[in-house]
Amino acid sequence: MIRNRDRRGAAQHERERSRSAGTHPSRSAPEAELRRERAEKRDADVVRIYGFHSVEAALKAPRRALVRLYATAAAAERLKPDIGARGVETRILTVEEIAARAPRDSVHQGVLLEARPLAPIDLSELPPDGLVVVLDQVTDPHNVGAIVRTAAAFAVDALVTTERHSPEFSGALAKIASGGLEHVPICVVTNLARALAEMGDMGYLRIGLDSEGPDWLDQMPLSRPLALVLGAEGKGLRRLSRERCDGLARLDLPGAIKSLNVSNACAIALALAYRRLAEQA
Repeated sequence: MIRNRDRRGAAQHERERSRSAGTHPSRSAPEAELRRERAEKRDADVVRIYGFHSVEAALKAPRRALVRLYATAAAAERLKPDIGARGVETRILTVEEIAARAPRDSVHQGVLLEARPLAPIDLSELPPDGLVVVLDQVTDPHNVGAIVRTAAAFAVDALVTTERHSPEFSGALAKIASGGLEHVPICVVTNLARALAEMGDMGYLRIGLDSEGPDWLDQMPLSRPLALVLGAEGKGLRRLSRERCDGLARLDLPGAIKSLNVSNACAIALALAYRRLAEQA
């Protein structure tokens, strides 16, 4: 049987032995180095972007201010022209070292970029003939990321979202958006109902997507400037948001299920709206 005094003596002996060997009993040299690097100065105003396509798009975007790139040797070689063009500080690390800096379970593909957040635009900066997507408290970063990617594919001029009840535009969202954040300006508002009213004053046709809407979107007369308003997962559009819309439309879904995930609904709505606008141009 080992007495407490014996345990304390053994622990003290182990600490002294570790110090004489230049190591710590509970921390290897690589771990200590990682802790030091993590302790380096990191501004609160820094976002992390990971995934090859997302990082590549950020490197190519002149309006994105860059801080530091962590990459494997192979990934850095693939990105060499963009790295050289931007002159971003680059540290070559192993896959495991990059994973230690990335969010848990993230698929970083050998690259992690620290950058400044993109400055949001003001509502007054929306183009007079724009195509805009408005999100009413859509909180899931995977859904918003997919919406941003689709918006970029359809040349959407801006995405309007709420200051509260919306995800951070980095990390998993940026990965899902696959570079879309660099192409779709984000407009953040504090009061969505008021913002929709202002958009109406700017001439925007505001169409809310609602599975119970009285009209099918593909049969509605649409014109620019156009705002497609989508509600949160499960709850849909809030009452004031619905009241600020010029019309409510549903998607023509022939199957038994009449509602879709918000990102899927957005993709279909943009495809229909884009076609209708082209026909009426």
